[in-house]
Amino acid sequence: MGHQSANTDSSVAGDDLRFDYLSGFGNHFSSEAISGALPPDQNSPLICPYGLYAEQISGTSFTSPRNLNLRSWLYRVKPSVTHEPFKPRVPSNGRILGEFNQSNSSANPTQLRWKPVDIPDSPTDFVDGLFTVCGAGSSFLRHGYAIHMYTANKSMDNCAFCNADGDFLLVPQKGRLLIITECGRLEVSPGEIAVLPQGFRFAVSLPDGPSRGYVSEIFGAHFQLPELGPIGANGLAAPRDFLVPTAWFEDNSCPGHTIIQKFGGELFTAVQDFSPFNVVAWHGNYVPYKYDLSKFCPYNTVLFDHSDPSINTVLTAPTDKPGVALLDFVIFPPRWLVAEHTFRPPYYHRNCMSEFMGLIYGGYEAKVDGFVPGGASLHSCMTPHGPDTKSYEATIDRGNDVGPQKITNTMAFMFESSLIPRISRWALESPFLDHDYYQCWIGLKSHFTLTHRTNPEATSLQNGRGEK
Repeated sequence: MGHQSANTDSSVAGDDLRFDYLSGFGNHFSSEAISGALPPDQNSPLICPYGLYAEQISGTSFTSPRNLNLRSWLYRVKPSVTHEPFKPRVPSNGRILGEFNQSNSSANPTQLRWKPVDIPDSPTDFVDGLFTVCGAGSSFLRHGYAIHMYTANKSMDNCAFCNADGDFLLVPQKGRLLIITECGRLEVSPGEIAVLPQGFRFAVSLPDGPSRGYVSEIFGAHFQLPELGPIGANGLAAPRDFLVPTAWFEDNSCPGHTIIQKFGGELFTAVQDFSPFNVVAWHGNYVPYKYDLSKFCPYNTVLFDHSDPSINTVLTAPTDKPGVALLDFVIFPPRWLVAEHTFRPPYYHRNCMSEFMGLIYGGYEAKVDGFVPGGASLHSCMTPHGPDTKSYEATIDRGNDVGPQKITNTMAFMFESSLIPRISRWALESPFLDHDYYQCWIGLKSHFTLTHRTNPEATSLQNGRGEK
């Protein structure tokens, strides 16, 4: 893990704003908005440069193994402790859950699908537009996850949000997000993702106006890059393509600035008279970051049979069981399909993991109708799922004459977890729940015949030497 101290990558956002980034995943970074603001030889000197306050934010326990230990040092104009007492937020957002039990959510093994949620008419920022769809476990017990969606039509004004429960992974589907964090600024467009670790304060602005998207949240764990195994040293998401903000700060009086803290799924507020984004310099490996999904290098079948979706994992939050994820983030990007004698769309399947899918843009190869950008589906543990009737019939009608095909103009994704989700009451009562989803499979008919049909080329492939 290298040490970054220079602005190694940059991009120009809209509105003539320039955003500089550091690149790498899991590195120890350092950044300063004013030269010399970082203490040169220690973390907490008696007097910091420029009279700044030193403050550490820890993402893991102090004694976690070195390769897993996450923390950063922030050097700020005033420390974050300078605020009035927290009070329950009024009005609260009653659609956010921090733990899942029979009092607030339901178990439901049915295949579920939601149509895109409308952007609200009334002024709604990211915090008020956030709602929980499903999840498992408890933020209090530091184990579990939640899947949310958001719709917003206004920027956060004179307030900042802090999630004390877990890490957020944001997947915007409509409209860019300008996210100001304590480490600096991130511009996140549809087709990109952002990870905001537990405890960081941030504010979301909407440079394009109305926005909609998906959010996964993990309790008691952090995202990692998946192991590559037999793939080797390269492929999938490259560490260098993850971008971290550079130091940027506000030093101004903000009377009545509100900190909104999500704690146990409930919202609390505290008032302070300065901007929380007053960090002049920082260093460490516990930082917000973003990633452009178009940079993902997919691997796929080059002879026969459809690969398991795990081959497309971008980030994973592991459990203590090897190979079992608390939450995987998997994408289905543009790619070539070349498998011979193979049903190329995803196969019919019952999975011990539970799968929540969303669509950022384009179409999805296994669902011709009904699954549209901004929508979502949930296939829980051992609930059967797979291609709809139209996708299946169209595939087998083409037969084996189909040559290589390139899937283009699409970006679907999946949050997959080993924990069985409970579905929020709001999601089950939502007017956007597609009650006819099951109909997409009702048309599947029997193709069974007592006449044994074997493709001779496929038989040659299986024999390995062309013998029949």
